[in-house]
Amino acid sequence: MNRIVQDGDLVEIIGRGNIHHIVKVKSGTEMHTHKGILRADEIIGNPWGSTIRSHNGNTFFVLQPALTDLIKNIPRASQILYPKDIGFILLNLAVGPGKRVIEAGTGSGALTTALAYAVGEAGRVYSYDNRREIQQKAIENLKRVELDSRVEFILKDIAGGFDQKEVDCIFLDVPNAYDYLKQAKDALISGGFFGCLLPTANQVMLLLKEMNIHKFGFIEVCEVLIRYYRTEPDRFRPVDRMIGHTGFLIFGRNLIAEDQNPDWNEQTESNTEI
Repeated sequence: MNRIVQDGDLVEIIGRGNIHHIVKVKSGTEMHTHKGILRADEIIGNPWGSTIRSHNGNTFFVLQPALTDLIKNIPRASQILYPKDIGFILLNLAVGPGKRVIEAGTGSGALTTALAYAVGEAGRVYSYDNRREIQQKAIENLKRVELDSRVEFILKDIAGGFDQKEVDCIFLDVPNAYDYLKQAKDALISGGFFGCLLPTANQVMLLLKEMNIHKFGFIEVCEVLIRYYRTEPDRFRPVDRMIGHTGFLIFGRNLIAEDQNPDWNEQTESNTEI
């Protein structure tokens, strides 16, 4: 049975040239595009995946936006995390329904959106940033996709510590993450998940030293690369450009063992296989 577009739904409109528009359709309104005017009343009631025409005859597809589309199309006030990194982060931090998650900083809210989506209505995301104007943009972005009710935005310098305790996982997207390992450890449950994104190797090395000092174990450092291929059957080949290195991802677990063995953090072929 086909599901249909309802009044108030968030809709992805894709026109010729693969141009995307993500809008909330409201009866009686119009959307002006580069290929003509679309009327909401002509979208509402149609099945997802169907086509409509603008006032001047151009064809558009009507789709439910995927999470990756919501992330790539958010208005941004700062550089956002790439979907390829976000997916890997969610898996490695074991983010799921009902989990309590801290992130810092908020940025434009790309990761915040994915975290809020993943924790569900029973979970909670606590998003820290010390830049009011940046965080305000993220708040607007989360309201746009109706996930703001799952997020508590906190305007604070995390050097003073996190307000929450016993959270399931923490992710830091700040350049000097190595300065906040004690604050992270104080907020995490024992055995909790820690993650971080850093752009340069020297920052990673500083973080690794601090993670060992603060007894974070089972540490991994990796990067995620993605390569797309042309989808024409007779011209199947890689596209000319790929999304390569966007940052180092570092993960670890909050340990309480007094006799932590540094060898536990040594990477071997067996513990890096997918």
